[in-house]
Amino acid sequence: MPRDGYTDLLAFIRVAREGSFTRAAAQMGVSPSALSHSVRALEARMDVRLLTRTTRSVSVTEAGARLYESTAQRFEEIDAELLATAEQRKKPSGTVRITTAEHAANTILWPKLSRILPDHPDITVEVTVDYTRSDIVSDRYDAGVRLGDELAKDMIAVRIGPDMRIAVVGSPAYFAHRSKPKSPHDLAEHNCINLRLPTHGGLLVWDFRKGKRELKVRVTGQWIYNSISPIVRAALAGQGLGFLPDDAVDEHIAEGRLVRVLDDWCQPYTGYHLYYPSRRQSSGALAVIVDALRHREPLRKTGKAASLQRRPAG
Repeated sequence: MPRDGYTDLLAFIRVAREGSFTRAAAQMGVSPSALSHSVRALEARMDVRLLTRTTRSVSVTEAGARLYESTAQRFEEIDAELLATAEQRKKPSGTVRITTAEHAANTILWPKLSRILPDHPDITVEVTVDYTRSDIVSDRYDAGVRLGDELAKDMIAVRIGPDMRIAVVGSPAYFAHRSKPKSPHDLAEHNCINLRLPTHGGLLVWDFRKGKRELKVRVTGQWIYNSISPIVRAALAGQGLGFLPDDAVDEHIAEGRLVRVLDDWCQPYTGYHLYYPSRRQSSGALAVIVDALRHREPLRKTGKAASLQRRPAG
């Protein structure tokens, strides 16, 4: 694509995001007519209509939506790197407010941020633990944490954790007088520990998948909590079955304090992402936090490197 093609593509992304030539033009510091000319040039070059224009509104076509989904985040990533490079000349400071669920706070935010904050004494991190799925813009949070399949389309998302799995667990004492469930349908015969979701006011539905089969099970039991830690405690005490992230109970399973069931029905799902509305407005402090939390896959040795290491000396 010629260099001016990238400018035209950026113009299209801004208009598609704002749903308005006027607002997009104000952001880019150009006239609406110049922006309209850029978008028309892109449409002519691609020989496809990307926007539907009326006197009152602008909306993307099916082709436009597909182009936006595949390119917008890449431009945002470029903006982020440019911002991070510029901010390196400044000393990051200020407060970064993050809303998250308890599990992510304990397993990701704490271990990663506790390592880097001593090197940034002018940064303060305020973590609010809740399950209400706050509107981070109206509630004045800088960022939030959610699972990858729960993210809003208009948010910038950065993966901060690996894929996860759920574990259905009970204590040996619980199973001493009960048979282990072989199918999610068998949970109807068990005392299950529920998690209440404040956002909807309802209880978490237990999701299962095996091959192409998917089951959503509404369980019942004597205990209902609104956070994970008490569920782990109740399961350890033999009070019922818990439906929990596997890293919250893997040590208990390894030590024999909990027994895992329905393992073949518990498939991986997308892990946690940090999300925020715009990289263009992110501060130096937020850039530090994003970089510290970013998930990085462990490096794997190539076959050649591995064979060199196995080669006997001399």
